[in-house]
Amino acid sequence: MDKVVGSAAEAVADVRDGASLAVGGFGLSGVPDVLLRAVHDAGVGGLGVVSNNCGALDRGLAVLLAAGRVARVTGSYIGANKEFARRYLAGEVEVELIPQGTLAERLRAGGAGIPAFYTPAGVGTQVADGGLPWRYDGAGGVAVASPPKEVREFDGRPHVLERGIRTDFGLVRAAKGDRHGNLVFAKSARNFNPLVAMAGRITVAEVEELVEPGAIDPDQVHLPGVFVQRVVALTPEQAADKQIERRTVAVPGTAGRERR
Repeated sequence: MDKVVGSAAEAVADVRDGASLAVGGFGLSGVPDVLLRAVHDAGVGGLGVVSNNCGALDRGLAVLLAAGRVARVTGSYIGANKEFARRYLAGEVEVELIPQGTLAERLRAGGAGIPAFYTPAGVGTQVADGGLPWRYDGAGGVAVASPPKEVREFDGRPHVLERGIRTDFGLVRAAKGDRHGNLVFAKSARNFNPLVAMAGRITVAEVEELVEPGAIDPDQVHLPGVFVQRVVALTPEQAADKQIERRTVAVPGTAGRERR
């Protein structure tokens, strides 16, 4: 039952070229930076990644992307990562952009063993009709476009069929975890991490605080340990190493007033 491994390198040692990774995080919140750097240091490439975004600044998946290790991204947001946008438009990486809620449900469905589901999101757009650029040819043309999806009517309203997502590995970060893999996430880090953990066939969690089994109130567990195969305890320095993606402050004396 003790799922703790000695290091991040050990935890991702079986990630191979061409592996698929579901990666938790929302912006820079809850991103498994230590595990992703261990994947980078292992030298693997040709990776297919599923994540809300592909990292920002020099954090998270941005490290793998900048090194040319990512072949395909399934996500819902490109903004705030100029290198991601450049590689996409240059035809260096294939990108499947899908609505954010659909992405969350595709991960949850995959983890729950549901192969597909219908949703109204995307009906009447290229999400359903096909033609979204998955890969550019580097000269402004589209090399690979998304195929059309099945649309079916329920209660007089059209819905598009979406497939559940399963990946070889799920990489997540939790504020607290025990040796059995039960996890607690902090605030917006809870947005995608539990779903990513469910979608991975092998899920690895880096935890800021490792506690003994029984120390977490069962009612406070956000993700049960059945979804987690490996746990990596972060050092205090690693746990405290967090950045703010966009710092916004108020001008003195203007708080609560409209700025003109």
